[in-house]
Amino acid sequence: MSRVGVVGGGAWGTALAQVAASAGNEVLLWAREPEVVEGINTGGTNPIFLPGRQLHPAIRATDQLSNLDGAEHWLVVTPAQHMRSVLESAPAGDRTLILCSKGIEERSGRLLHDVARELHPQSHVAVLSGPTFAHEVADGLPTAVTLAADDEVSGERIRQLLGQPTFRIYHTDDLTGAEIGGAVKNVLAIACGVVDGRGLGQNARAALIARGFAEMTRFGLARGARRETLAGLSGLGDLVLTCSSTNSRNFSLGKGIGEGRSAAELMSDRRTVAEGAFTAPVLARIAEQEGIDMPIVAAVAALLEGSATAAQALEQLLSRPPRPEAH
Repeated sequence: MSRVGVVGGGAWGTALAQVAASAGNEVLLWAREPEVVEGINTGGTNPIFLPGRQLHPAIRATDQLSNLDGAEHWLVVTPAQHMRSVLESAPAGDRTLILCSKGIEERSGRLLHDVARELHPQSHVAVLSGPTFAHEVADGLPTAVTLAADDEVSGERIRQLLGQPTFRIYHTDDLTGAEIGGAVKNVLAIACGVVDGRGLGQNARAALIARGFAEMTRFGLARGARRETLAGLSGLGDLVLTCSSTNSRNFSLGKGIGEGRSAAELMSDRRTVAEGAFTAPVLARIAEQEGIDMPIVAAVAALLEGSATAAQALEQLLSRPPRPEAH
């Protein structure tokens, strides 16, 4: 039995704790919320973020990050914009940090694995990403994910640690591609939600997914990602899932905007984070600076900052001149 630390007690962190415990590991989950710590330790449930599900008895919780110090592997599941501050407070150690959040650091424009390497140069860093709804993973429904690790030995160790018949792990060494897919799809999911909220139909959503994937690919290739990673589970696979269901926080945020509510109002009502709302502005800024054509991302950024209405953003996209599909 290995000891696994989970950094973050939201729905996804709790679901991954369930995966790790079901694979035969002792799991200690760190959470900020005292209700989460108490709920897990006294009743075996996360009453705030994953209610109604009995958790594996091998999962315990703590509000002291230093208590995870004995774990060789940490699943880091904090919101992307809080990852730096959490890792800054984490004790140094020779461990493996498996990053499970999706986003780009807003203030620096850096991918999360670069942030983790900066703060913990002595640690191994990997990325776990793919089409996953937390409640389905926690229920043990079949799921497949991408694990990006620098070397195959590290990847195999993590696969042995977490892999199960219902949680299939596919390895790559393309950390950049795995992260970019997860970050960009959140922004595109907001756009698909707007389409749904405006009642524009399934044809429009399918077209947006396809053209959004073209934007993801352009950005990824410009940043050194591999095309096959972007076309895999952490890119196209995650894009299709997140753009197709109100179980997606980003899709439901966009749906609310399409129905006429403001982004600020919708986000103030949420206890959970729609990462795409923070990724869109920085992604649009990087794309403009580097000359990468990403009109859907730019439209989402304009919607979120209030410089365009949903109707204006859609009109601007629909009035773009025709171009070859490969561009």
